[in-house]
Amino acid sequence: MGATGLFGPAWLPLWGVIAVEGILAAILAWALMFFRDPRREPPRDDSVLLAPADGTITDVDRVQDAEFIGGPALRVGIFLSIFNTHINRAPCDAKVERITYRPGKYVNAMSPKAGQVNESNNIAMVRTGHPQDRLLVRQISGAIARRIVCAAKEGQQLAGGEQFGMIKFGSRTELYLSASEEVVCLVRIGDKVKAGVTPLVKYDRQSPPKTHVRS
Repeated sequence: MGATGLFGPAWLPLWGVIAVEGILAAILAWALMFFRDPRREPPRDDSVLLAPADGTITDVDRVQDAEFIGGPALRVGIFLSIFNTHINRAPCDAKVERITYRPGKYVNAMSPKAGQVNESNNIAMVRTGHPQDRLLVRQISGAIARRIVCAAKEGQQLAGGEQFGMIKFGSRTELYLSASEEVVCLVRIGDKVKAGVTPLVKYDRQSPPKTHVRS
């Protein structure tokens, strides 16, 4: 005998109604989990750059001529799975200089090449602390993600760990900074990081370069 549930049609058997409602409830729970906004307490250390996104470090390398940086740069790529929190946060106290949106493809965001061909949004910043380096945070859509959100405005002052946007569903976020001898990279490929909490880079004038990069 059929039954009518909250979402199930009358012709479905009771077990079918329960199964449909169970699936819909699971999808709703996952969506609520995806849009969660956990409370974060950024470390107050002006010598570090914090992760701009939750996820897994997929690449740490040098690029010869990064946009806005004006020379060789260290790039740290973070892949965000569908289970990660997708809120983007400022890596340090900084002023937003320029925001550039670029349409593109939607290939797998795990690949470092995704930053070159996928839809992306570049937030160019200048540190307000010392050194006053140029930084670039790139929001990159993936095979599932189809919407980049950026609430930051040009000229806006952001505090380290402050929210400025998000990328809906699986995606990628990259951080670019000048590859100077003062820069010490604190993460390796495969590390799990949290936005606004995990230090990615430290400025250290007294230590030799320790960046774990691919040439």
